[in-house]
Amino acid sequence: MSTHDHDHDHGHGHGHGHGHGHGQVRGAARAHDHDHDHDHGHHHGHHHHALPSRIGRAFLIGIALNLGFVLVEWGFGIYAHSLALLADATHNLGDVLGLAMAWGASRLGQRAPSRQFTYGLGASSILAALANGLLLVGVTGGVVWEAVLRLQSPAAVNGGVVAAVALAGVAVNGFTAWLLHHGHSHDLNVKGAYLHMLGDALVSVVVAVAGVLVIYTGWLWLDPVLSIAVGGVIVYGTLGLLRDAIKLALQGVPRAIDSAEVREFLAHLPGVQQVHDLHIWAISTTENALTAHLVCPAGHPGDQFLAEAGGAVAQRFGIRHATLQVELGDCGRGCDEA
Repeated sequence: MSTHDHDHDHGHGHGHGHGHGHGQVRGAARAHDHDHDHDHGHHHGHHHHALPSRIGRAFLIGIALNLGFVLVEWGFGIYAHSLALLADATHNLGDVLGLAMAWGASRLGQRAPSRQFTYGLGASSILAALANGLLLVGVTGGVVWEAVLRLQSPAAVNGGVVAAVALAGVAVNGFTAWLLHHGHSHDLNVKGAYLHMLGDALVSVVVAVAGVLVIYTGWLWLDPVLSIAVGGVIVYGTLGLLRDAIKLALQGVPRAIDSAEVREFLAHLPGVQQVHDLHIWAISTTENALTAHLVCPAGHPGDQFLAEAGGAVAQRFGIRHATLQVELGDCGRGCDEA
């Protein structure tokens, strides 16, 4: 028997609610009976979150601003004979690609499920977050490598032009990061783009500071040394994003969900003696799914139970796609306790 959920608008992957047991099972949904030996309760959110208009505009504004700035920075880099500006312009081009990729994945995630992609294309946001993290590490690594080479043979540059253009980069990247800040805590894909822009703003700060210091001190080694230091900070900060993205890509339990707490919650539902074959994974950077077998020796608890259990799981844990299979006794095949 299947129950189709009512949409809950709670935190993405965050648990809401307190306690568990009989009083926690809430909600209702339509139920349809099927003649199966084992009944399945489905709590599927067919409504896929649309990309918030504010975040969608942030992506488009960020792409336009950064693409324009890349052209400006390349031009001034050639004019000022500044390898640092040319390297930073190349870094910014990586940002444009990263933003476009994140925006495209978010748009794909809004597509309705099909016969070929029954969960829709939400998983593209996970791939985009992973690719964005790898791109950020790769581009930053290139800048650090260029800085190492510059340490061996420092070159004279026009410090004033370098500082002015870099400060413009701080404004462009900082503004884009601010636009994306609204959604970065709820969506790993947006977080990847946010970190990308924040990291580039830091790089631009370093380039600006180095340009000013070179004017007054003549220390040409400052630019590469500070670039290496900031590159290390950026890579370190990106490791968390990569860890989360890889975990989701491998269908691991999303970080915001405690699988032991979910198991305990299900085990305390009325009539449930045992929970096994519990699986929790992400179907996008904002939506999660669950399947579990509930052993109910006293008999099938009914469609209302399945509807309310699915609603409670969605409300408490942010898992909007829950499938619960009811069994009347031991499955007799060494059920997986995972």
